[in-house]
Amino acid sequence: MALGLTITRWAGAILAILIAVMSYRFLFLPLEPAYPAMLGHIAERPTLLMAHIIAASIALGFGVFQFSTRLRARRPAIHRAMGRVYVAAVLVAALSGIGIGWAAPGGIAAQSGFVLLALLWLGTTGMAVWHIKARRISAHRRWMVRSFTLTFAAVTLRLQLPFFEIFAQMQYDPASNWVAWTCWVPNLMVAEWWLRRR
Repeated sequence: MALGLTITRWAGAILAILIAVMSYRFLFLPLEPAYPAMLGHIAERPTLLMAHIIAASIALGFGVFQFSTRLRARRPAIHRAMGRVYVAAVLVAALSGIGIGWAAPGGIAAQSGFVLLALLWLGTTGMAVWHIKARRISAHRRWMVRSFTLTFAAVTLRLQLPFFEIFAQMQYDPASNWVAWTCWVPNLMVAEWWLRRR
């Protein structure tokens, strides 16, 4: 059981870092070929899109390290500094995500799914900040688990899209009506199950 949990954590961390790094492909490619599914956002709201991509990738990359017990114990100042960067990145990514979510091309299901994800992302991160300021460490850690679970939706979305495209023969727009929910609802359910077990 412990070995399986360790492997799962390492796999999740590696995937998170890979997705975070790959999201910066706009540094080497024009926006259209870099994000072909985002052409509407590129044309109509490029600033919101870039703010979301840059900030969400930072949150994903920094968030991985916030669960390192070794880092917390040996370098608490670094843990706190990275936590502040994570919170700031979530704030920018979630607010820009709301703007992008309202205009998601898939339809009302996609729009409501992405907007609710962004709102819950803000809420769980805000609760984590509130508890740490009150020095409620255990509660802070529980809310950080929920927050990063929603951050990890960036990974699960990208893992799910190929299945919709290959097996369901869906383009991004209709598939987004599904992944707007499946990229984060199961994550949050697993997180709650894990927290209750502990």
